[in-house]
Amino acid sequence: MKKLLGYLPFHFLLFLVVGICIQFYTDVWCYSKIWIWVIFLWIIVLQFLLKKTTVFKVLTWSFFLFLGIVITYHSDDRNQQNYFEKFLRKENTSVLKIKDILKPNNFSLRYTVEVIQVNENKTLGTVLLSIRKDTIQKALNIDDCILINSDFLKIKEPLNPHQFNYQNYLAKQGIYQQVFLNNQEFLFLKNHSSFLGSIARVRKKIQKAISNENFSQDELGVINALLLGQRQEVSKELLEEYSRAGAIHILAISGLHVGIILLILSSLCKPLEYIKHGKFLKLLFIVLLLWFFALLAGMSASVVRAVTMFTAVAIGQAIQKRNSIEYSLVFSMLILLTFKPLFLFDVGFQLSYIAVFGIITIQPKLSNLWKSKWKLVNKFWQLTTVSLAAQISVLPLSLFYFHQFPGLFLLSNLVIVPFLGIILMGGILIIILALCSILPETLVYVYGGIISLMNNFIRFVSDQETFLFSDIPFSFLMMIVAYLLIIFGFRFFEKRTAKRLLCMLSCVVLFQVILLYEKYESETQSELLVFHKNRHSVYGIRRGKGMVLYSSLDSLKRRSDRIIQAYRVGESLNLIEEFESTNFLNYKNHHVLLIDSLGIYQIEGLESPIVILQSSPKINLRRLLEDLKPRQIIADGSNYKSSISRWQQTCIETKTPFWFTGQNGVYILK
Repeated sequence: MKKLLGYLPFHFLLFLVVGICIQFYTDVWCYSKIWIWVIFLWIIVLQFLLKKTTVFKVLTWSFFLFLGIVITYHSDDRNQQNYFEKFLRKENTSVLKIKDILKPNNFSLRYTVEVIQVNENKTLGTVLLSIRKDTIQKALNIDDCILINSDFLKIKEPLNPHQFNYQNYLAKQGIYQQVFLNNQEFLFLKNHSSFLGSIARVRKKIQKAISNENFSQDELGVINALLLGQRQEVSKELLEEYSRAGAIHILAISGLHVGIILLILSSLCKPLEYIKHGKFLKLLFIVLLLWFFALLAGMSASVVRAVTMFTAVAIGQAIQKRNSIEYSLVFSMLILLTFKPLFLFDVGFQLSYIAVFGIITIQPKLSNLWKSKWKLVNKFWQLTTVSLAAQISVLPLSLFYFHQFPGLFLLSNLVIVPFLGIILMGGILIIILALCSILPETLVYVYGGIISLMNNFIRFVSDQETFLFSDIPFSFLMMIVAYLLIIFGFRFFEKRTAKRLLCMLSCVVLFQVILLYEKYESETQSELLVFHKNRHSVYGIRRGKGMVLYSSLDSLKRRSDRIIQAYRVGESLNLIEEFESTNFLNYKNHHVLLIDSLGIYQIEGLESPIVILQSSPKINLRRLLEDLKPRQIIADGSNYKSSISRWQQTCIETKTPFWFTGQNGVYILK
């Protein structure tokens, strides 16, 4: 860490990251481009006038802070004059260009598309496109252009607490709207060829050549994911098995894959070092091949960051300077975030860099704990410590995002990494032979068998549910303090001084304080909740660490329902008592009346109740309002849309508060 603190680009990176976060979360900069250039020029002039002073340092830091703000502002298409939304009218004709093909869901094929024209105006902006599976005749390809008359819809926030925030996830990719179509609602125009589109066609040709061979569906899915960066063909079941085994990173091209490719290329190109200018030729050859691989894999965010990272590492190794790997990583991050500031919020970006930093800082310390006189045992120990170092470094972040810890991660990685090296090396040969139509059946059988062995091993590990620790509550504050504890813990392990011990123990105490505070917050919480669930009613009363839950779901669905599980984990609940739906609740002297399809609401002693309408009861709402004088009407997701519209209009006319969970989200009464 001390070495990095003395590395100037590391300072630049820190202030750039702060600037990106400030603009993304506060949207503080909203001024014209002229002011950007005025401030930039003013800072640069002052830097030249005040060289080698403390003010100069502060101005340099300010420059990168402001740079982070500006590049984040300009990376948001909504701030551009020709953003498509600015040209929308009541009726629109838009031209969309396919940018990327996403993994389809059960109902539709999904794409990210560029809006290149709205009516007669040339535009920019990226949206999510979904086309119904049961009506489309053929899938669209990258660079295809289509004409539509449909509306662009805002991507909604999650309707229930602690659910995955898809709106926020897409916003970090610059996507804020979506379009839903069927086959009759768009007109295919033509293919606007681009360089990436040409590479996509090459990739499709490779996929077709491989699919003609005698590989199973799961084998094809893994080949496409590992060699071509396309996970669309990997089945949902196989993805879940890799996730439970702690090996999901294997199926997404990342630093691990590119690092292995770099090692292979470095070994293959080693003879070049013995000729004149050989080191330069070797570096050039490796960098070109790495970027060709990135192009072939679709130039996705994960591939670009991994190849950029290891391009910088390759250059650092060629220069052969001390600490070249650490400096190369910092420099690659600085370059990536300067051009793509929203990469900062990508979970894969965070995990990749933290894992690599963990390996280069923690692994040597673990490796030095024990040495064997046997070379093979030492190699195995090296691989073990690399896996341990990577897992330690990403553990707090993984717990924060995914709330689970695969206990058999070490076993998975020790077995899978050698498999991965063989699959990557053999895959290049398989692709070349398949394209030339000379791939021997024996090689298909052997290569497919290796992949099947890997998949079967992953299935075995994922079935050991005892070792999968899931639903672990872990807050943002806990994650930050956990990283401080790891840093100070290893610093104390490196050099045992009183000062370092004090820092480490302070982190332990701080972590315990956060645990106690969050436990107190959870135990003193009390609320009535009406969740949103399509075609079902789910509501309950939360008291401290427990909850009484009522729903129309059967017992099996209640235990596996994502809405309930997300709330339980997010709120650290210990006990959820489950009951069938009831017609009356009393919560802290508030009467709660639930009216189902029977439409019964004549109950004596009700005083300004909260009324929950479910299963579209056939009632005269105006008469109910006159009889009960409710303080709140709530309609959940089990009602028909036509009934909800009618009730909402009645409540507007009678000035009665109305809440529809499908529009307003979960209803919470504290």
